[in-house]
Amino acid sequence: MRYCKYVATEDGTNLPRYALVEQRVGVLWATLPMQAPQEDLVARPYAPLATNFRPTLLRDLHLLPPVTPSKIVCVGRNYRDHAAELGNDVPAEPLLFLKPPSSLLASHGIVCMPAVSQRIDFEGELGIVLSRRCRNIGPDEDVRPYIRGYVCANDVTARDLQKSDAQWTRGKGFDTFCPTGPIVSDELDPVAGDPVTVTTRHNGVVRQLGSTRDMIFPIPELLRYITAIMTLEPGDIILTGTPAGVGAVKDGDSIQVEIEGLGILENRFMAQ
Repeated sequence: MRYCKYVATEDGTNLPRYALVEQRVGVLWATLPMQAPQEDLVARPYAPLATNFRPTLLRDLHLLPPVTPSKIVCVGRNYRDHAAELGNDVPAEPLLFLKPPSSLLASHGIVCMPAVSQRIDFEGELGIVLSRRCRNIGPDEDVRPYIRGYVCANDVTARDLQKSDAQWTRGKGFDTFCPTGPIVSDELDPVAGDPVTVTTRHNGVVRQLGSTRDMIFPIPELLRYITAIMTLEPGDIILTGTPAGVGAVKDGDSIQVEIEGLGILENRFMAQ
C-alpha cells in the first residue's frame, strides 16, 4: 500500500488529507482519499473518505511531508564509501543523531540555505516510517511488523557547521533540512534482503547510486539498536544513511532523490 499527504482543495477546506497512491502507465496517481494512517496496517486497514475527489496526478497535488513524526532518528556513516569520502573511520556501532520535526519539507518545497553556512550538502537516503510504538525489540524478533513503510529522504547538511561543532544538531537541524516524500510505501522489503537502490541527481546529473545491500548496519540491526535506547512512536522516521557521492549545492540548484517504488523526491535550494 502506498499513500501520500496533501492539502485538500476538492472539498473547499484546504485541510491536510491522506490519499492512496497507485502507479498507472509508469505515473503515480492519488486515487482515493482515506483516513489518517493507523498504527497497525493489518489490524486497522485504511478507510476511504466520502468526498468528490477524482484520481489526480501526484505531481499536480499540493503535497505535504507524508508523515508527522515525534522525532527523526538518523544514522551517520552507514556506508563505507561515504565514510571514506569524508575522511572518516567506519563506526564500530551505529552513529546516531537527531533532526527536529521542524526540519521536514515536502517534495517540491524549497530548501532554505542559511547565510551562516558556506557549504550546504545533499545526502539522498532511504527512510523508514514506524507503524507502532516499539521499545527493546528482541534479538530474534521480526522487525517488519513495526515498519509502516519506506520513504525517500534528503539529509541536508551544513557541512562546515557540522565539522566545526562538537555535535551535529546545528549542521543538520535547520528548518527545511529534511525533505521527505513524496509517498510512503510498504511494497518494498529490504529487511528480507531485497536490495533498494538510492539514486540522487544534482541538476539532473547522477551523483549518488548506492544499494542498501552495502549498509554497514542493516535495518533490523538499526531498529534493535535504536529501540534499546529510546521508544519509537508511530510515524517516527529513521534515516538509514547515505551512500558515497554527496556534494555541495548552490542557490537555484535542484536535487532529486529517487527510489524505485517510492517515486522521486525533488527540491530546489534557495539562499536566504
